[in-house]
Amino acid sequence: MPYPSAPWTLQGCAIQTLHLVNIDRVRSPTLHQKRSQIPSELDIISVWPGKTLGGVYLSKYESGSVLEYSELIVAPALVSYQGKIGAWVSHIYVDNADSVAGGREIWGLPKELAEFSWEQGKGVTVYQENQKLCHLNYQRQNLAWRQRLAISTFSAIKANLLIFPSEFESLLGLIGSQLEIPAESAFSDIGLGQPLLTVRCEQLSLRVDAPQVVAQIKVSG
Repeated sequence: MPYPSAPWTLQGCAIQTLHLVNIDRVRSPTLHQKRSQIPSELDIISVWPGKTLGGVYLSKYESGSVLEYSELIVAPALVSYQGKIGAWVSHIYVDNADSVAGGREIWGLPKELAEFSWEQGKGVTVYQENQKLCHLNYQRQNLAWRQRLAISTFSAIKANLLIFPSEFESLLGLIGSQLEIPAESAFSDIGLGQPLLTVRCEQLSLRVDAPQVVAQIKVSG
């Protein structure tokens, strides 16, 4: 097994954008590839009439992490199942093959390899096979406060619907940003638009626990 077993502990920095996303658009059966569609068993949470909460997460895990890599996570919706609330990940990219294998086999996440170009304190661009997936410009962080938070994420392996918790501690600060997603990008049809809010995470310490099976779901043939 080339990758560490769960839980994974990761340290570095990250940027999280939040967006209002059209529920009808992310529930569409033609959205994304079949493996990244939101299972019908999950309820999409409305945070505004006809809108759910989506986000883009860009991170760089460095020394002190179980694996060192950069990561792009696209979450098109906030979802729930039998009172459990979490995010659904439709697309996820990293620049470490061991992270791809572990993400797929442990957590059922659709990880793929990509290239990351970081401009220190200015922005990051993500490419896959010379195709730009996205570019994020962001401002430097001035004010920040230390917070410890926990979030949950849903995923699936074959017919198993999974949920797994993540806990992190970080210096959090609100920053300005601009997100560019080319029309040719694999997740352009989500319709994320410009961020409603962007949070910069410095001195990030993250723990991602093993998943638990919460239900059996229908699998498309």
